[in-house]
Formats: sequence, structure tokens, C-alpha cells
Amino acid sequence: MRRRPDQLTTGEWAVLALVEEGPIHGFAVARSMAPGGDVGRVWSMRRPLVYRTLDVLEDRELTQTAGTEASTTGPQRTLIEATAEGRSKVANWLIEPVEHVRDARSELLLKLLFLDRRGTAPDALLDAQRDRFHEQERELRTTLDEADGFSRTLALWRVENTAAAVRFVDALHR
Repeated sequence: MRRRPDQLTTGEWAVLALVEEGPIHGFAVARSMAPGGDVGRVWSMRRPLVYRTLDVLEDRELTQTAGTEASTTGPQRTLIEATAEGRSKVANWLIEPVEHVRDARSELLLKLLFLDRRGTAPDALLDAQRDRFHEQERELRTTLDEADGFSRTLALWRVENTAAAVRFVDALHR
């Protein structure tokens, strides 16, 4: 399925949220997005993909050049910052609950990471996320009650995963 032009992938959100924190150069973004990096421990990207993502964000006018910075290992580095629209999109993304439990491991954890890096309490996000997951759990329990055979096995799997996600959100929200 093709995404709408205004939609961002999880990786694009991660890069944009990182850039939104303040002027940064591509190499620093790539280092943070590497598997052992600050953000990479939740969502990692290879350096070429980070640079491609930075180009996409600039093409969408969510980031812009903010100057240059001297480098001890090569030419000057171009600093990138979020535009007003980019900052607004990140602010909205950070409080929007994820749609599906399967997105909790990636997108929800990224949002919690970036809220923590900003020193912002995640309460609004967690309240909205709890509501979303509780509603999904109720719907799935109805499906489970009506299912048999492998459909019941699948429904039970989904109910248990959703219930675990609810417990995770509740545990964070204490």
C-alpha cells in the first residue's frame, strides 16, 4: 500500500524528532541512529538511509540548512534544523497514540524516548494510548468469545498481546 504524501515512516519520524532537538549535522544523526546509538537502541538506520531521509525531510520542507560547523576529521559539516512546520509535526506526533499494538515496540518507544529527552512528562500520550489499547482489547475479547479453531488461537494471541501492552502503559503511568 502506498502512503500518503504527508505521511512519514517511523524512521523519518525518528530522524525529524532528532533534528527538531536543535541544529545537528548528518553524521551526528547517523551516529545517534546507529544500532548502539541513543536512538538506535529503539530504532536504528544505516548511515546512507539517514542521509536519504534527511533529503526527504528537506524536500518536504520539514528541515532546512542552519549553517555549517567545523570538523576535525574533514570538511565543514552542514547543520540541519527543523522548520516551523517540522517542529509542529513533531509536537503533534509525540502526543498521538500509536494505532496498533504491533507499533508499540517501535513508534511508542520512540515517542517515549523523545519525550524523555525533552524532559516532558508522557502523561498525555500514556492516557491516550491506554484508551486506544483498552478499546482494542474490548473489541478483541468480543472476537475471541465468538471464535473457534485457529481463529480462536489467533484471537487469543492478539488479546494477550494487547493486554500486555495495556499493562506496560499502566506500569509506566504510575
